[in-house]
Amino acid sequence: MEGLLIHAVVRELVPRLPRRGLGWAFPDEGTAALLLEGLGNLVLRYRPPHPILTLEPGRLEGLAKTPFQRMLEARCKGRLVRLEQLKLDRVVFLQLEGEKGFVDTPPCRLVFELTGRNANLILCDLEGRILGLDRVVSSQVNRYRELRPGLPYVPPPPYQKLDPRSLRLEELEPFVGRPLAQLVKSLDGVGKELGAELSRRASLVPETPLSREHLPSIHRVIHSLVVQPAERTHLSAKLRAAWETEEAEALRKPLREAVERQVRTLQARLEDYHKALERLEEAQRLRTWGDLLLAYAHRVGTGPSVRLEDFSGQVVEIPLEAGLSPVQNAQKYYQRARRLEANAEKALERIPSTEAELAALKAEQEALEGLSRAELLARQRRIREKASALGLRLRSPGGYEVWVGRNSKENDLLTRAAHSEDLWFHAQGIPGSHVILRTQGQSAALPDLLYAARLAAYYSKARGEKNVAVDYTLKKHVWRPRKAAAGQVLYTQAKTLFVDATSPEA
Repeated sequence: MEGLLIHAVVRELVPRLPRRGLGWAFPDEGTAALLLEGLGNLVLRYRPPHPILTLEPGRLEGLAKTPFQRMLEARCKGRLVRLEQLKLDRVVFLQLEGEKGFVDTPPCRLVFELTGRNANLILCDLEGRILGLDRVVSSQVNRYRELRPGLPYVPPPPYQKLDPRSLRLEELEPFVGRPLAQLVKSLDGVGKELGAELSRRASLVPETPLSREHLPSIHRVIHSLVVQPAERTHLSAKLRAAWETEEAEALRKPLREAVERQVRTLQARLEDYHKALERLEEAQRLRTWGDLLLAYAHRVGTGPSVRLEDFSGQVVEIPLEAGLSPVQNAQKYYQRARRLEANAEKALERIPSTEAELAALKAEQEALEGLSRAELLARQRRIREKASALGLRLRSPGGYEVWVGRNSKENDLLTRAAHSEDLWFHAQGIPGSHVILRTQGQSAALPDLLYAARLAAYYSKARGEKNVAVDYTLKKHVWRPRKAAAGQVLYTQAKTLFVDATSPEA
């Protein structure tokens, strides 16, 4: 998006500020829309290669889909009090005044860089320190500046161009004899599309050498381009439809994955049941071995096996366990046979219900693919309402959701429900809450880690103590041992933080 087009949006909005923000919507992973009271949605499409800043009527919808979007939702609140463009560059600053409440939300500043393939959206505090951003830029990628949380924000490199807003006729004199295209390249905020529009309005082609007779009309055309760079258009129906399709797929994906996991679990369970039925033949063989050992106990020696003739006249070799008598070996084979027979009986009982459950899940899989965006949103709301009844739900300083189990059942359910790349926290060697920092594989800053660690320490038997050790690891390294009680887990690859067991919310 070219600088003069951005300037037109900023110029339209600035006289209407301050304006109360009514919340954020996120139509897709690369778009944020701030609903402004009485104005509509201020849309920031910040992913390359075609960033957009525009005011869209109506009300857009969409839940936060990335950790950065969740941070925007948590940290950017209150009235939009300032909107400013850096010269006519493709950089816009937005300032929100924050919000008073049970926990105050401080003022913040958003930096929107609409710079083509390098587009980005950056959240800063009022001192210019970066709190979060959509795309980290390392020193290996950009030698001029680095963009990552904790660093001061540095704008793109400065440049010198003619400002079309204050351009004087005499400033065009150096371009006499040069092609119009060269003048276009020297105008701030004018790119390829606006350059073509300038040529059209001036009735010249870009290669036309400029004469002094051209300059007054060129000067008027440049002024008209500043006043009205192009006919203002809202987002196209095609783009809106693309947003809705992308959001629907984003909503469908976790639901689909959950059903697929259930299907795989049931298929594995059915496979185990059928294997249990197949082992009935083995159970019969073990019973026969036991019967032979009891019948011919007087002939059984102490070797690793014995060869006996079965009741049909066939010779059978039966393994023996050292140190056990023939009767004890027979009892061992009877126990194994009973266990296999019990498993087969259980399998026969459960196969019909498991197959019915599997068929219902497969039908749900098919139905899921046909659900509309509105139906998917409704289903997600129901899931969230059900899940919100479990544990405490908090926000870390960086905007990540934090889950805290309040008892062994909630510990078990929350840990099982967490993403494999979420971070799991627990006070070291002390009974207490499982705490989940919902990073989903994103790199969490130290304040977020300390926040979750303090919660784990506070909601444990160590509450009130100083310097409590809290272990944390990826959820995929946490597992519940077989037959362990709810909430009892083992874990590996943990790191340890030492924090005071006081509430971080205080």
